[in-house]
Amino acid sequence: MADTYILGGAQSDFARNWHREERTLFDLFSGAVTQALAAADIEPSDIEVGHVGNFVAERFADQGLLGGFFGHIHPDLAGLPTSRHEGACASGSLAIMAAMADLEAGRYGLACVVGVELMRNVPGQLAADHLGTAAWAGRETEGRTYVWPSMFSDIATEYDQRYGLKREHLSAIARKNFANAKANPNAQTRGWSFTDESFTDNDEANPLIEGWMRRQDCAQVTDGAACLFLATPERAKAYTDQKGIALESLPRITGWGHRTSPMLLDDKLAGTRGQDGYMFPWTRRAITDAYARAGLSGPEALDGIETHDCFTITEYSAIEHFGITAPGEAWKAIEEGVTEKTGRLPMNASGGLIGLGHPVGATGVRMVLDCARQVTGQAGDMQIDGAKTMATYNVGGAATANCSFIVAA
Repeated sequence: MADTYILGGAQSDFARNWHREERTLFDLFSGAVTQALAAADIEPSDIEVGHVGNFVAERFADQGLLGGFFGHIHPDLAGLPTSRHEGACASGSLAIMAAMADLEAGRYGLACVVGVELMRNVPGQLAADHLGTAAWAGRETEGRTYVWPSMFSDIATEYDQRYGLKREHLSAIARKNFANAKANPNAQTRGWSFTDESFTDNDEANPLIEGWMRRQDCAQVTDGAACLFLATPERAKAYTDQKGIALESLPRITGWGHRTSPMLLDDKLAGTRGQDGYMFPWTRRAITDAYARAGLSGPEALDGIETHDCFTITEYSAIEHFGITAPGEAWKAIEEGVTEKTGRLPMNASGGLIGLGHPVGATGVRMVLDCARQVTGQAGDMQIDGAKTMATYNVGGAATANCSFIVAA
């Protein structure tokens, strides 16, 4: 594959409650695009195609056809060809892949990708019900008060039965990601305070949500948007010539992986019971596909990872599926500090979904943006020393939509 160049981007402040500010989904969308245009010094007329990642705007905001928002941001964006992409929490990554396909096909030279979700405008139980629509209605959702905490607790239970699982290892992930978020000026939890009891089984300091999942194990319901500008090598060269900078100074997407497994969690788990391999082989395939397309041997070629941690068990599982440890041995990486900010392979220096926030449709776009900043030394207090090659893993549903990117400079 030809590299896809990242010309720049921006994200909203994930701590903002846009409904409380009496702002709308359009305000969130247009704000991210406008901010990104300024950050990348791109004119609206330069954009040739738009792609939007969004999961459930119809449920939360009674709004569909989000690509029509572009024409209201600036007159030069009226008439822009646009598409919207939905893959639950992986919606943003699917929008990036669609934009890359447009560029690789030669249809366009410069694409704008927006991931957006407005979710803090309804009560918590209703938000949980809306988000639960990514599970198989009537087959996986029945009898579950909070669908996703319940289902990811089932994953933790299955893992415990296969390999053994200790709460202190899940708590270490939560503690790390909340701590990393303190350095992120856009993190939803950057001003939150915790005590040691916040990461224990103390029902008052860390209330039980479902099964294995306590409050600190769960990512937050978040409003947010992120925007990226992607370009072909030729268009990127024209951009750098115009700006008087070197083409080599731009970050690039050098590899990608995308696999979709059957939706039902029970079927996925049943298919790998009694085997010595990975719990979610399609997750593993998405990541190794990205490695292969980027020409990487494996995690030893990476300097950092932005991975999905909608729940602590998701990041715990990702440690193994990235190949950092063998199946059943993620605890070793946690105890050795491998994934800490100062470790051999930092994971979620941004704070991840738990610390930074999880505006569903924006997450995949935000991950790639953070990786682009890391490999160009522009991550501020979140910077991983010497980062030149980063990876993402973004999941939709219970390991149903699996997306991974390699970002390098």
